[in-house]
Amino acid sequence: MISFKLDTKAGSPFYRQIIDQIKFGIASGSLKTGEQLPTVRALAVELKVNLNTVAKAYKELEIQNILETHQGTGTFISSEEIQISPKEKNLKLQEICNEFTTIAYSYGFTIDDLIVQLKKTK
Repeated sequence: MISFKLDTKAGSPFYRQIIDQIKFGIASGSLKTGEQLPTVRALAVELKVNLNTVAKAYKELEIQNILETHQGTGTFISSEEIQISPKEKNLKLQEICNEFTTIAYSYGFTIDDLIVQLKKTK
């Protein structure tokens, strides 16, 4: 199971962040076929968001056949294979790097400081 986290400073809406985390979780193997996800209510409480936000994310993933909801038992990862394109991976990495460098620069760190620290953090 993955640990869901929402970034209030990110430019993307919360439901989109939930979708991305589930898709990347499946693609990376962190989420397995048949694994049960938290209920809409449980995830909404955990993330401190409106129920409709989680419901919208789950519904969109159901439409894409990535999730399956079984009445009375819950929402599960379907057997649909998820492939994240190199372009999509690159865009996500750029988004992460932009956010990371913006925060680092606001604290006065240079790009050299970041490179040195990243090399230590393997």
